[in-house]
Amino acid sequence: MQILKARFALRASASQFQAWSSSKTRTATTDTKPVEYKPIRSVLVANRGEIAIRVFRACTELGIRSVAIYSEQDKLQMHRQKADEAYIVGKGLPPVEAYLSIPEIIRVAKENDVDAVHPGYGLLSERSDFAQAIVDAGMRFIGPSPKVVQQMGDKVAARKAAIDAKVPIVPGTDGPITTKEEAMEFCKKHGLPVIFKAAYGGGGRGMRVVREMSDVASSFERASSEALGAFGNGSMFIERFIERPRHIEVQLLGDKAGNVVHLYERDCSVQRRHQKVVEIAPAPRLDPEVRQKMVDCAVHLAKYVGYENAGTVEFLLDDKGNFYFIEVNARLQVEHTITEEVTGIDLVQSQIRVAEGMTLPELGLTQEKIRTEGYAIQCRVTTEDPANNFQPSTGRIEVFRSGEGMGIRLDSASTYAGAVISPYYDSLLVKVISHAQDLPASAAKMNRALREFRIRGVKTNIPFLLNVLENQKFLNGAVDTYFIDEHPQLFMFKASQNRAQKILNYLGQVLVNGPATPLATKIPPSDVKPYIPPVPLDLSPEALKRQELTGENTAIEPPRGYKQILQEGGPEAFAKAVRQNKGLLLMDTTFRDAHQSLLATRVRTHDLLAVSPYVAHNFSNLYSLENWGGATFDVALRFLHECPWERLREMRRLIPNIPFQMLLRGANAVGYTNYPDNVVYKFCEMAVKEGMDIFRVFDSLNYLPNLMLGMDAAGKAGGVVEAAISYTGDVSDPKKTKYDLKYYLNLADELIKGGTHVLCIKDMAGLLKPQAAKLLISAIRDKHPSTPIHVHTHDTSGAGVAAMLACAEAGADVVDAAVDSMSGLTSQPSLGALVASLQATPLDTGIPLQTVSEYSAYWEQARTLYGPFECTATMKSGNADVYINEIPGGQYTNLQFQAFSLGLGSQFEEVKKAYREANLLLGDIIKVTPSSKVVGDFAQFMVQNKLTAADIEAKAEELSFPKSVVEYLQGAIGIPPGGFPEPLRSKVLKDMPRIEGRPGQELPPLDFDKLKKDISETYPSITDVDVMSAAMYPQVANDYLRIKDKYGPVNLLDTKTFLVGPTVGETIEVKIERGKTLDIKTLAVSEEMTAAGEREVFFELNGQLRSVFIRDENASKEMKIHPKAVKGDKNQVGAPMPGTVLTIKVKEGDKVDKGQPIAVLSAMKMEMIVQAPKAGTVKSVNITNGQKLEGDDLICTLE
Repeated sequence: MQILKARFALRASASQFQAWSSSKTRTATTDTKPVEYKPIRSVLVANRGEIAIRVFRACTELGIRSVAIYSEQDKLQMHRQKADEAYIVGKGLPPVEAYLSIPEIIRVAKENDVDAVHPGYGLLSERSDFAQAIVDAGMRFIGPSPKVVQQMGDKVAARKAAIDAKVPIVPGTDGPITTKEEAMEFCKKHGLPVIFKAAYGGGGRGMRVVREMSDVASSFERASSEALGAFGNGSMFIERFIERPRHIEVQLLGDKAGNVVHLYERDCSVQRRHQKVVEIAPAPRLDPEVRQKMVDCAVHLAKYVGYENAGTVEFLLDDKGNFYFIEVNARLQVEHTITEEVTGIDLVQSQIRVAEGMTLPELGLTQEKIRTEGYAIQCRVTTEDPANNFQPSTGRIEVFRSGEGMGIRLDSASTYAGAVISPYYDSLLVKVISHAQDLPASAAKMNRALREFRIRGVKTNIPFLLNVLENQKFLNGAVDTYFIDEHPQLFMFKASQNRAQKILNYLGQVLVNGPATPLATKIPPSDVKPYIPPVPLDLSPEALKRQELTGENTAIEPPRGYKQILQEGGPEAFAKAVRQNKGLLLMDTTFRDAHQSLLATRVRTHDLLAVSPYVAHNFSNLYSLENWGGATFDVALRFLHECPWERLREMRRLIPNIPFQMLLRGANAVGYTNYPDNVVYKFCEMAVKEGMDIFRVFDSLNYLPNLMLGMDAAGKAGGVVEAAISYTGDVSDPKKTKYDLKYYLNLADELIKGGTHVLCIKDMAGLLKPQAAKLLISAIRDKHPSTPIHVHTHDTSGAGVAAMLACAEAGADVVDAAVDSMSGLTSQPSLGALVASLQATPLDTGIPLQTVSEYSAYWEQARTLYGPFECTATMKSGNADVYINEIPGGQYTNLQFQAFSLGLGSQFEEVKKAYREANLLLGDIIKVTPSSKVVGDFAQFMVQNKLTAADIEAKAEELSFPKSVVEYLQGAIGIPPGGFPEPLRSKVLKDMPRIEGRPGQELPPLDFDKLKKDISETYPSITDVDVMSAAMYPQVANDYLRIKDKYGPVNLLDTKTFLVGPTVGETIEVKIERGKTLDIKTLAVSEEMTAAGEREVFFELNGQLRSVFIRDENASKEMKIHPKAVKGDKNQVGAPMPGTVLTIKVKEGDKVDKGQPIAVLSAMKMEMIVQAPKAGTVKSVNITNGQKLEGDDLICTLE
């Protein structure tokens, strides 16, 4: 200790000798009263956070030893490390009380040879008993005398002093009051509005404006409670509330000799909840005469009360130039920084020098020497969420990067990655101060600095501050205390994308808990990076210049295709061009049906877009590219966590020349249920807008009313209508009479009469044999020579190529095929085989076989990325028994996976047989989604329960059938050809309701505006396409939005990383937008868990260390962890902020109205009432009084 003291003595000698020399040269004119100079060797700061560090820095510059105190909860805080010495205080006390324990602070100071104590601001800074205790202990209090602290800290006494000094005041109570009855009496006597203020503290704590008599009692109680918690005394002061004032404060500095100077004023009018948010020095647009009168009053009042050290006199200024004394802050202010910037005077050093006994003239601080230069702005960056009513945000700072540069000063404390923001103290994170020659320039510097900040892990008010700084009224300096309230646009935020940290959280989640999307097989995704065949580059001078500027090569425009014919002439011209084409046209299903059949629809947009430019340049003569449909839509949202609309939009950008085609399930759109008609029409309209061209409209039962609705919706949206006849049976077999040639010809007549542009035969099970194909297609062609015919099939039997060649020869204009490496089995016939078979014939496709081969090579590699969903894990070949069981291709694979997952893998032959029996029991129906699901569910039900067809017929009245079977028999998906099977239907349904006619026709229109409003409450940045996704798949869309909100753009990850995560030591690149690439290296996963059941996962992001904490869902099952409210579930009420439960207002079984108080929480000295988000009954209460909650912890559940 002696060595340490010697070191400080040497460090301080030069500074203190200079001060001592100045004090020895005092003259009679400066010594208005005798002042003893006594150097300060050590200073203890009775505070925490950034103000403690600010004082420590001043001490270091003056050569003074600095001493910190810290509570148990603050043991990791930066202020402890910035001091020369640091000691714990208030061990065992609550967080705030530790800093309010005067005996403890005195003990630490005395034990460690402290000369003086600086109180900072807040906490004990305005407690006269604290100042007196310091003096009584033989130390110096760096601030006013205890008497002045008491006089100025007591708002009533300060008010009396102002009256005596002839300083104008606002009418108010003569003394502090403690009861709501006294408050009511004052309000009745003096009228409203009034403002309640804490009598023994400031900073907006315990402050309320009251405009209605009915609110007086409750507002007083709440304000008094806040004041008691923040300052240890709930006494209140009441005064009349001045409407539309500016809040101007004058900075003063006095010495022990009675000298007082002002350092001009600050404008603190930009306030929220009476707490200052942005401060400006000097006050802009302030009349010089008013300024002079105001500073003169402030100096006069200070001299009148014998004020010494730093302090602030606060005034309200009305629009007529009248100003009124509010209070004196007998301490350093949070915003002292901007006065320092414009005057060049270090207020903290001045405070210490004055406490040593130096006079202002000795410090060179005479009024005529004090001038201001330019404008300074201070923004208080707080850990509050401006989009959520500024609720405190606590937790671990995952990322911290500050904004700096010329004209910027930062005063902060716990601002580093890994710092933990607790709920126990004020939410101030960092003070950002800008200084420039004028207000707009200063605001520009501040704007730039705030935009450079990157803070992740906790919410901050930076978006709000940026809106303030860009407001023209603010830039003009025309602000008053109503500024924030009257500018609602300040609360319109562009949400921070936070993409990098969200992606790290996703990677951590997969590393700790395994794949985020269920994997169907044990085949891992390969490590291959598929080779992407090149496209021709634009070598024009303009393109080369663009490449020089952007660093990106530019491809030439792809050749014209049928998309341009459609754009220029509309659907009729398109259909005519198709019909006039001499060769066979092809639709490529690789982008949808092929991977639906082979890879469970799991192919991601990432891999589809990679090869899209090649397709655009080399397959421009395709009839269409199939890239959308029900399963695509569902799986993209549910399992791939990506937006199907974004997929469509991006594909259209890269493939501008080939028409896109989708499956539209008639009145079911892309869903599995019935929708109101306006939903189907709106869906088609939006699909065309986003890039869709051709709508293959089908119905799973060929039910005409459903078909006609879909056709009308697609046509009115401007799309090409391709009405599809779902094919089943065998028209070449005279024994199969239900679906004979006449059935299909009649259906074709109706669809062509209904206005279809193209007629499609949709053979979803691959049942169309070559002979049947010739018979069916030639009959339709003969009857309808001008209508284009398009045929779709699956290659389950292996006869797909032969069948499609037969269709072509019989007069079909278009057939479906998949690129070779994605063809066969339950997919479509091989595109390469069809191209090769028709070369040098009248039906030549015009597609080079080498091009198909290059395209196929890409997919051969890309397919290995999807090993976990590879159908060949269970299906080794096609099977001609499809002609018996009639299982659709897409369903065949899924059914086999399901059989294995249900333990029925060895019984798949029985499942296929049961499928055929189930189909016949249901009346031999057409099988395509959703009717195929009905048959599939029925079949698995029969196998699991070892039921035969005879058993079903005999026991139908007592069995519990699958839900899909019951709904089908009710008529939920339409009426099958020939009607429902009887007596089975009656036995199953008994007295259940039946649906007559088109299922969706009686549904009321969906209110899209209401749906958007409801979703926006949880996800404010949703788009119209998100709303449509929610209309189609409510729960699935909600889950997608939740995952997107939590994990960000995971669609940008490569497929292997998305599915199974990175390996430790691996570096991946993620291009989040043009010119922005993330380099992510996975470093380690912690073996130890935190008390919350979390593991820390370490990464290197663009060369900087990052880490995330991920809850181990398996290992933490044994731990008692408070449940979280599910985002978007209005039945679950979560904690809006971390805090302590003060009061629980409800109990289990209580009925509550929307907005009714459920509980009261306290955090960061602020109380928050948690309200019911909806009316209902309290199902469970998950909290107890006094319990400490984290954000989103479940409070109660409603029903």
